[in-house]
Amino acid sequence: MNGRIVLSDSVLDSSILIVDRGLIEYVGPTLDRLPPNALVIDAAGCWIAPGFIDIHVHGGGGADFMDGTVLAVRTALHTHARHGTTTLFPTTTTGSMHQIDSMLSAVRDVRTNLGSIPESRIAGSQIAGSRIAGVHLYGPFFAPDKVGCHRQDGRRDPTPAEYDRYFESELIHIATCAAELEGAAHFYRTAREHGCLVTCGHSNATWAEMQIAFEAGMRHVDHFWCAMSSVSSLRSRCGTPMQASMEQYVLANESMSTEVIADGCHLSDELLAFAFKMKGSKRLCLVSDSSRALDMPKGRYRFGNEHDGEWFVYDGQVGRTMDGTGLASSASGLDHMIQIMLRATGAPIHEIIRMVSLTPAELTGIADCCGSLDAGKQADLVLLDSRLMPRRVFIGGVELEGQLMRDDNIKN
Repeated sequence: MNGRIVLSDSVLDSSILIVDRGLIEYVGPTLDRLPPNALVIDAAGCWIAPGFIDIHVHGGGGADFMDGTVLAVRTALHTHARHGTTTLFPTTTTGSMHQIDSMLSAVRDVRTNLGSIPESRIAGSQIAGSRIAGVHLYGPFFAPDKVGCHRQDGRRDPTPAEYDRYFESELIHIATCAAELEGAAHFYRTAREHGCLVTCGHSNATWAEMQIAFEAGMRHVDHFWCAMSSVSSLRSRCGTPMQASMEQYVLANESMSTEVIADGCHLSDELLAFAFKMKGSKRLCLVSDSSRALDMPKGRYRFGNEHDGEWFVYDGQVGRTMDGTGLASSASGLDHMIQIMLRATGAPIHEIIRMVSLTPAELTGIADCCGSLDAGKQADLVLLDSRLMPRRVFIGGVELEGQLMRDDNIKN
């Protein structure tokens, strides 16, 4: 009781939310009678929000998904769950085919053991971390001049001989490729046939190349303004007359969605507010793009595989390339992103939360089971204090590292 329930289009005050067997059973006005033996949770001073969904995340807690081990996957899942992320898409970097295969194998092993809805609520054990909804095949199909902090020798053009094996794993749900690469259109069509959210990223593409990609099924652009073409970058590539870039294409096309890294280091508040104004909460996601440096001390870390990934320096706020000229992913969770986005836009809280819940769920085709606090969906919940800091996290009705909720009933 005493909490405020954040719906996708509004906020409910003085209401209750009831969970039964891991699913949301009821959201609405206070009932005269609660289910027998219901466990009542006092959420005084808190927002009750749907669990966050991260569609672009590399690691955390000292681990990168590209380490390719079960331990690394579990470590990253646990780390992000502490920041309110209840569902995520482990994201590849550039690297060898063997490294990507190892990453997919480790993710499959962990996902198989965890299950789509945690069965541990029945056995009484604790939830270990975020749920895996699928893999984001991000690297290695980047443009040579937009590799960023990834290993340059780990990038390559897409070929069916390589990416078909990844899609055949049935783990890939988001697929990225630079639009100007040879074979990109065929990659996009294949990804679309496999039901993926098809994206363009780490690209120096022109408007014309983006249009070809759109016709092949591309509908999303990774981390807006980061490692993407601009009018000035295209002048170096294409000469004059100056060409329209990915930025103009995305902003002019209502069907295109995108994402921002709202960590306060990648983009100014003005750019975050501009992106929100242009695309709105239904076409804009917040992503962590987090590296292994999340929740770690200052120091030197590898981006990507722990053995041969590029080194970067974490300064306590963000990762920076070794020469100090660029950023190396973020080192923040989605909880930090919503705080910065609220500061930058002043938007209603339900629109801020939508960008880390229902919008990514809709874009990736999982909105039927998560992304909002609707009856029948998984009981993935985050209790946020007045500063939007996570205080309690529930995945499938089970509290993260907490006691089993008796009869899985929550009253707020």
